[in-house]
Order: sequence, then C-alpha cells, then structure tokens
Amino acid sequence: MNTPLVLSFDLDDTLWPVGPLMIAAESAMLSWLRERHPDIMRHHDATSMRALRMRVAAQFPERSHDFTFLRRSALAQMFRDAGYDENHADEAFEVFFTARNRVQLFDDVESSLQRLRLRYRLFALSNGNADLERCGIAHLFEGHVTAIAAGAAKPDARIFTRLLELSGVEAARVLHVGDDPHADVVGAMQSGLQAAWLNRDAKQWPADLKPPSRTISTLAEII
Repeated sequence: MNTPLVLSFDLDDTLWPVGPLMIAAESAMLSWLRERHPDIMRHHDATSMRALRMRVAAQFPERSHDFTFLRRSALAQMFRDAGYDENHADEAFEVFFTARNRVQLFDDVESSLQRLRLRYRLFALSNGNADLERCGIAHLFEGHVTAIAAGAAKPDARIFTRLLELSGVEAARVLHVGDDPHADVVGAMQSGLQAAWLNRDAKQWPADLKPPSRTISTLAEII
C-alpha cells in the first residue's frame, strides 16, 4: 500500500457530532421566524418545512446535493406564499447557518489534525455545507471540497475527482477518513483512494459492503 501524501476528512459526524448541531440550528431559525414572522409560522413547523425542502429537491434533482440551495429555496417559497419579499429568506437562512457552524469538535480532533498537518497535506471533503472559516478550523486544512462545488455528493466519483484535481496527487496517494461506510469508505475506494473507516461508536460494518483496509475509533489512531 502506498504511503499517503494527502489525508482528506469528512466533516459531519467525523470531526463533530452533527445531530445536536442541526437540532440547535433548526431551533434557532424557527424561533427567529416565529418572532419576526408569526403569521407565516402559523402555517408551518419543522415537519412542513422539511417536506417543502423535499419538494424543492424533487423539482430540481440536479441540485439535490446542494443543501444551501434547498433550504434557501424552501424559505423563499414560504415567504412568497405569504405575500412577502422572498429576500427575507436570506435573513432566515443566515440565522440557521450561523448556528449550523457553531460546531463542538470531538475531543481528539484539533490535537490530531495539528499533528497530522506536520506530516501530510490535509483537505476536507464534505457533502454538507459547513463553512470551515466559521467553524474556526480553516487554518488546519489546505482546501475544502464540497458537494456544492463538485456538483455531486459522495459516493459519486466526481467529488473525489475534484479532490484529486485540487491536490494534484494521484488517487492511490490519498487516504480518505470518514464515518459513513457507503459514502466515505466505499465511495473513496471505488474512486481509487485509500480509505479508513472512523467508527467512534463500535458499530458493525454493513455485511453487504466490502470492508475497508483500516478501521479506527479516533483520529489519533492515524498518527
């Protein structure tokens, strides 16, 4: 196996727990909407807004990987339906996005990345729309490849190809690390990259998927 020159990392549920983060971000946005636009929120709640995003994704399948577009478009539709200027959707989205990037890193993350960047080139590779600058960790990475920029989400080969183009390194010299067996591990291996499964919670590997060559429970194990 080739010694990697580049390490790429998934973000959500790899560097930080995403479930509580998204609940907090949704709650902040809903509170803002109820305070500023109570007439709109008489007809909507978290469930109806999720359904609206799903309808937007069905209407624009070529952009279903772009969570920013889906959420902004759904919010704009809400405001239009209520007779408001849809530009108010940008304010609502900003409330959500600010909270979405208020991440709490897993304990092993910052120290491990600080050590790894002395030896490897580090990139983030994410299906989500987190902003590394707002998260406070942009200085740890050389670059960030998103599904939005690549036009496709993991496990699609296009997002891994975008990483290879950005790094200028052949696939066999890249090790991708992530928590999702299919999107991160299988997707990376199918694109010719090395892959490590970050299994923080002692889960069982899916029996129908080819296992990775390496499984770790913390980023410190890479070192």
